[in-house]
Amino acid sequence: MAAAAKARLLTIGTVCGMLKDDFPDISISKIRYLEDQGLLAPRRTQGGYRLFSEEDVERLETILRLQRDEFLPLRVIREELASPAARERKRRRSLDVDEGELDFDELCERAGIDVRLGRELEDFGLLTSHNEGGQKRYSELEADIAAACGRLAQYGIAPRHLRPFRTAADREAGLIEQVVGPALRARNPERRRAGTEDLEALGSLAAELSQMLSWRALRRLAST
Repeated sequence: MAAAAKARLLTIGTVCGMLKDDFPDISISKIRYLEDQGLLAPRRTQGGYRLFSEEDVERLETILRLQRDEFLPLRVIREELASPAARERKRRRSLDVDEGELDFDELCERAGIDVRLGRELEDFGLLTSHNEGGQKRYSELEADIAAACGRLAQYGIAPRHLRPFRTAADREAGLIEQVVGPALRARNPERRRAGTEDLEALGSLAAELSQMLSWRALRRLAST
């Protein structure tokens, strides 16, 4: 993992070996390809050997995770990495409770959107907040959502058009809750732990299915 890199500069072979457990399909040629596509820029020795810093390894992990977990094409990943939100923080994709850390202005700044758009997203239920001391606080996941909505807005897709995404997500969550809900509410810690693991697995499978169904529909559009 990236934390193991510390302050050392690592060769491409070492980096490949470090990430092999989490990303079994990683290879030296794949890392070179990502560099050729302008997604990575490791240092070079006078002899032309690549040297990766901790930041380089973290960036590579992010790219690989976006490919594997969110099925994003390289063009979209490049935009994601260049976004203000990505520069400010590491992406969070965890089922752990993520309490509010940002106020509204901070959320808009991290997401790279204006206040007006942020208000619209909240009005249409695309952003949710946590009340802390009488003040609205937002998690970094909400900043991720706002950033994605901001990029869609650049194509003329307004918040009111995005409600079906929220509805579909709630329906998916409701279906999964029917399966794992009893385990999550169990008194037995082991059963609750197993329920959480099943929740993560089902969430990943549901996201994968949704992505594939979307691409199939878009392919139909492209072929017309």
